[in-house]
Amino acid sequence: MAVITISRGSFSGGKMLAECLAKALDYRCVDRDVIVEKAAAYGVPQEELKDALEKPPTFWDRFKHKKYVYLTLIQAALAEEVQYGKAVYHGNAGHLLLRGISHVLRARIIAPMPFRLKIIEERLKLSRNEALSYIEKMDQDRRKWTQYLYGVEWDSPTLYDIVLNLEVLDIAAGCEIIAAAARQPGFQETPESQAAMNDLVLASRVRANLAVSPATSGLEVEVTARAGAVSVKGKLTSRDQFGDVETTVRKVPGVSSVKLDLYNETNV
Repeated sequence: MAVITISRGSFSGGKMLAECLAKALDYRCVDRDVIVEKAAAYGVPQEELKDALEKPPTFWDRFKHKKYVYLTLIQAALAEEVQYGKAVYHGNAGHLLLRGISHVLRARIIAPMPFRLKIIEERLKLSRNEALSYIEKMDQDRRKWTQYLYGVEWDSPTLYDIVLNLEVLDIAAGCEIIAAAARQPGFQETPESQAAMNDLVLASRVRANLAVSPATSGLEVEVTARAGAVSVKGKLTSRDQFGDVETTVRKVPGVSSVKLDLYNETNV
């Protein structure tokens, strides 16, 4: 079964659409708070994890390594949560954190400003001008965030499998369209796509464990996995960390072998 990610601007109906899809397809509806709570199990405060998904680059320029750690934990939590499909995720960057998995259907929702203003005015009790300023700031922050982290434009249609404009369609119609797409053969799990998902889960879990282990928490590494074989690439701060990395990786359930491509300034 597919995994559906929904990208949208603030107050564009993403939650309503996700709930509709979950009901229509008998999928689980997963939001940002579920992922943050799961990621917090690694020992990081939930509020700091939420900031990692919301704060613009100017904030994270001061805490670059923390940003790496928090996003590593969020990716691990999301990959684990949707590993076996039948899930709709409406939250930041799901389509980017789950890249490379063919049974992930990446949807983007566009809603007209009057629609968004009406929702935010009702929910947050803001004036029309306050609501407009709020939406514009949130959209700008998300655009900068996506460009800063991934080097891509947040609203580029090339990042999505389907883009829906709710100017004419309502939530029910949009739900029907995306549900129909999710049922197409191209978005069904195959042995190959499930293996790719399992590899992503293991790689992200290994990277998360390296990010929180005291001996390796200062590192920023690339991790890939294939059927239990894990490769770690990156720069060390000392030679002693080579053994620390291998020890930490081997402790992660599912790792069958380890290949390290690590260096520090004294051995390059």
